[in-house]
Amino acid sequence: MNAKNVKIKKRSQSVEVWRRFRRNPIAMVGLGIIILLIILALIAPIVAPHTERDPGYDIQNLQNTFQMPSSENIFGTDNLGRDIFSRIAHGSRVTLMIGVLVVSISMTIGIAIGSTAGYYGGVLDNVFMRFIDILLAIPTILLAIVISSLLTPGLTSVLIAVSIGGIPGYARIVRGSVLSVRGQEYIEAAKAIGAKDFRIISKHVLPNCLAPIIVEATMGMAGAISVAAALSFLGLGAQAPSAEWGAMLSEGRRFMMMGHWPMVLFPGLSIALIVFALNMMGDGLRDAFDPKLKK
Repeated sequence: MNAKNVKIKKRSQSVEVWRRFRRNPIAMVGLGIIILLIILALIAPIVAPHTERDPGYDIQNLQNTFQMPSSENIFGTDNLGRDIFSRIAHGSRVTLMIGVLVVSISMTIGIAIGSTAGYYGGVLDNVFMRFIDILLAIPTILLAIVISSLLTPGLTSVLIAVSIGGIPGYARIVRGSVLSVRGQEYIEAAKAIGAKDFRIISKHVLPNCLAPIIVEATMGMAGAISVAAALSFLGLGAQAPSAEWGAMLSEGRRFMMMGHWPMVLFPGLSIALIVFALNMMGDGLRDAFDPKLKK
């Protein structure tokens, strides 16, 4: 009976969060944009096939360079005659992959550090949080540039550099949430029946910290994508012929003053659009999870 009541309560909380979220029109617009970009990433091999014989987004046609948007090439072509829309479509896969992987890595490490520091406290808390303070003292983009410059340029460097920069946010949020619940009666009851620390943290403490973690993950994905694009723009991230949006923007800036604006406009709009959508979703989720807004 208790388990059934808990299940019903969790379901009702999820329904209430969704109800408040969908009442936010800007958040719903952000969600719609993200869904459309995910669909574009999924159908990219269809709209721009990528095989050994037909590389799709990387097909070069030097007789069709610098074309303006038309019915044949809706976003135009670049300096090598490659279709910009096809490259945007395949680049969405790279961008979303970077966002998901960076958030996953940062969240995993940040949760481990924050939950351990908050639950045990003492010397362990001081050591972990001083390390986090050092990372927070360095601007994320500067930290990412330094780490990327020490590694071989590529997507792996981007993932490592941006993930390290995202750890402090999760660690501080989780630590604060753990500190607020570790003295609750149900935690003391779990200790009294002999539950292991790992089980207490994973089953009783962290589930009560999910709301701020989800919001931070959404916001963090937007930040990760923008920093990754910046690294690629500076030549420290994805390398040619990758269709990553930041790399496309970097390649196109050389031809912007020559009037070939599609090479810059569409990758730039794509980056701005996904960052905008994720931030709007994050704002909506933050408001939806806020218990003060319950009616």
